Amino acid sequence: MAKGVSIKFKSYEDTIPRLLSLIKFDKEMQKYNKIILKPYLGLETDKNTPAEFTEQVLKFCLANKSAEAEIFIAEGADGKDTLELFEENGYNRLAEQYSIGLVDLNNTEVDEILDGEFLKFDKIMYPKLLSEGFIVSLPKLAEDAEIDMLGALSIMTGAFPAKYYSGVFSSRKNRIRKWPVKFSIHDILKCKMPEFAIIDASDKGAILAGVPLEMDKQAARLLGKDWKSVSYLRLVNDRFMNEEKKEKAEKKEEE
Repeated sequence: MAKGVSIKFKSYEDTIPRLLSLIKFDKEMQKYNKIILKPYLGLETDKNTPAEFTEQVLKFCLANKSAEAEIFIAEGADGKDTLELFEENGYNRLAEQYSIGLVDLNNTEVDEILDGEFLKFDKIMYPKLLSEGFIVSLPKLAEDAEIDMLGALSIMTGAFPAKYYSGVFSSRKNRIRKWPVKFSIHDILKCKMPEFAIIDASDKGAILAGVPLEMDKQAARLLGKDWKSVSYLRLVNDRFMNEEKKEKAEKKEEE
């Protein structure tokens, strides 16, 4: 499968199946028994992943998954009840119509992950469902004052369960804001990087699909940004790419 593809937006119904077929996502689906669609739902409704967008991805997955595979839609909202946001944004309809599960990551079973490569956290309580599944990140591309850009990687802050990371007197996940949020994005991605991204950049005339880091770089350009100016992207790229180079060098030495 290619690293990524971007095609001109016509409609969700037309563009998403064409794009996913072009990148051979149908064949990729066959490899997994648990598929997690991860939209973004938050306080600013204009930045939420549209249910109509998610629906077309869901339909493609249902049509091309293996017979035994399960599909879930999962989010952990920051500052508001996730189940209310599912209802308000049309996700309950998807769950009922297509018989798939909605999961509130703020209140789901977790694993305690200890990793010396975290930049800020000593440990992270990470949703077990995400650990076990093939994660498809589904952001609606938008600028954001706090993290520069809502993209495939930055919306993974939804994987921090509010049960462990909200403040005592607030429903916001204040414990991921003890430092610039780019560090929290990095650390949650050290638990697990989403395997795939489909970015709704229809406001900019395109839909993107492919490797999450590469797709976020392309998405930044659609917003008129140099991806290196997006703080979380530069941090993640530098750290993860250096680790990849190190691993390749070590393998070469072993050979």
